[in-house]
Amino acid sequence: MQGANLSAVTEFILIGFSIFPHLQLMFFLLFLLMYLFTLLGNLFIMVTIWSERSLHTPMYLFLCALSISEILYTFAIIPRMLADLLSTHHTIALMACASQMFFSFTFGFTHSFLLTVMGYDRYVAICHPLRYNVLMSPRDCACLVAWSWAGGSVIGLLVTSAIFQLTFCGPSEVGHFACHVPPLLKLACGTDVQVVAMGVGLMCITALLGCCLLILLSYAFIVAAILRIPSAEGRHKAFSTCASHLTVVVVHYGFASVIYLKPKGPQSLEGDTLMGTTYTVLTPFLSPIIFSLRNKELKNAMKKTFLSKLYPEKM
Repeated sequence: MQGANLSAVTEFILIGFSIFPHLQLMFFLLFLLMYLFTLLGNLFIMVTIWSERSLHTPMYLFLCALSISEILYTFAIIPRMLADLLSTHHTIALMACASQMFFSFTFGFTHSFLLTVMGYDRYVAICHPLRYNVLMSPRDCACLVAWSWAGGSVIGLLVTSAIFQLTFCGPSEVGHFACHVPPLLKLACGTDVQVVAMGVGLMCITALLGCCLLILLSYAFIVAAILRIPSAEGRHKAFSTCASHLTVVVVHYGFASVIYLKPKGPQSLEGDTLMGTTYTVLTPFLSPIIFSLRNKELKNAMKKTFLSKLYPEKM
């Protein structure tokens, strides 16, 4: 009888924001506006890079790939979350849940790998400027982007395969607005749950910390090189090319560390739900703002592109 019950789990119920019944409409409007801004901001960055020939450089190729990964990451989670905020039925099929987990992990870790690649690009540009065109050739850039996507896909596949080979005992209520690993592990049973939880956690933390350490190493060399520049203007110009990337890295890994490195202990469903919005809604929302405001070259190109659309006869 127990085996029959275990095999009968074909869908989950995403509790999500149903714990805030009186705030759901407000959350819907807020997250919808933030999602639309994220989409439009990243699309505008991509259009600007595509149309402005002066931005056809490795740094902006990586930024374009980063914008694509961000659009796809938010698309894997937020539309479903918005639909649930307006619906009374929050069920999601087992395969749909697995698909959402695969795509969110794939695009999320692709984002992390691309940030690492962008750190390496800044290291080469500042520490080895004479060899930049050789080390960052179009072929090498394409390979770095491809490996970032491949790495994200591998992690997404491994995590999803590990989680969904478990047996889910029920109840089928997932304490989150998306198919996230920790709440799904709470619904699983069997002798291998702890092993899977440790394996998945170790893999994710190792990948994130590995990327973070590589970025820190890149910036250690960058800072050392900048300090050797004799003029203050030269130091400011060199650092300004890194400011937007460094700010996004701090935001991205700051929120990721809160999620993945938080101590074990009793967690409230309300706290976990609100914390989940930091990396699914807030971080993607901030990223195009930071890149467009902190990067002077991109900001000027975006103004030029925007004005050319408004006043084509004057451009």
